[in-house]
Amino acid sequence: MNPLRIHGGRIDLAAVHYPDAPRPWLDLSTGINPCAWPTDRVTAVDLHSLPSPAAIADLEAAAAAVFGTTSDRVVALPGSELGLRMLAVLDLPSPARFVVPSYATHAEAIDGAVPIARDAIGTLADGTLLLANPNNPDGQCDTPQRLLDIARSGAFLIVDEAFADVVPESSLIPLLHPDDRAIVFRSFGKFFGLPGVRLGFMIGPPEHVAVMRQRLGSWPISAHAVAYGIAAYRDAEWIAAARVSIVERTKRLDTMLARHGLQACGDCALFRLIDTDAAPALFERLAQAGILTRSFDHSTRWLRMGVPGDDDAFARLDEALDDG
Repeated sequence: MNPLRIHGGRIDLAAVHYPDAPRPWLDLSTGINPCAWPTDRVTAVDLHSLPSPAAIADLEAAAAAVFGTTSDRVVALPGSELGLRMLAVLDLPSPARFVVPSYATHAEAIDGAVPIARDAIGTLADGTLLLANPNNPDGQCDTPQRLLDIARSGAFLIVDEAFADVVPESSLIPLLHPDDRAIVFRSFGKFFGLPGVRLGFMIGPPEHVAVMRQRLGSWPISAHAVAYGIAAYRDAEWIAAARVSIVERTKRLDTMLARHGLQACGDCALFRLIDTDAAPALFERLAQAGILTRSFDHSTRWLRMGVPGDDDAFARLDEALDDG
């Protein structure tokens, strides 16, 4: 297995594999917003004290307001991936299923879980179902109402909404009642462009939130995560502008790809999936130009590409595509 196909963002590995590629690398291998929230808006972070429970509660309240729910149903995590890997502590009903294709983490999150195609999820009436919405890497997105219907038809639903911040109306969270059999995970790093902060959230029924809080302990996240998270989620002006900017840049990317004979698909504005026989050659050509995209072992026709962040990045990608 090519390690560059396991996860995006591995510029260190790309530099080893392609030592003659021009620097700096342009990383389009993830769906992380390249136009990050400006951390200098937090003037200082107290690293001499543990984050207080009151500060963590403030963070959860700030996030809850953006998600469209109440803070008692939100628990902060040191990254949403860790929350997914802690699902075993919640004693979820069997059998467990996870939608494919999707994150590799989903296949490992629940012991004994089996894969299921997305077009078959409407038939489920028992067990646990894990999926991403919008999905990764194909960008498929179900309506919140369809997912709510599944949760209220007998299956316990777990939704990974790591990419939902760009289009908030795609989120299931505002529709959920406290007694609905559903858990939603949200990521901070992708939309705000700060994955190194390692911050995520679980939103769920009160009893599941209580179990997760108890397992995480008193100080589950860092002081940086608390400070940046509170400030970023309360920055309504930046959030609104970022949503507009990301969508506009995605449309620009779609137009560019089409001009080069490449059809982009997916409903997630932070990345696009290209399905073509030329995917391996295209990956190689872009890598030789110092542009890292994401290819996949399970589908050699797929190439996923993040959205460039500025005019220079668009021009560099355009030139590399022209060279083919």
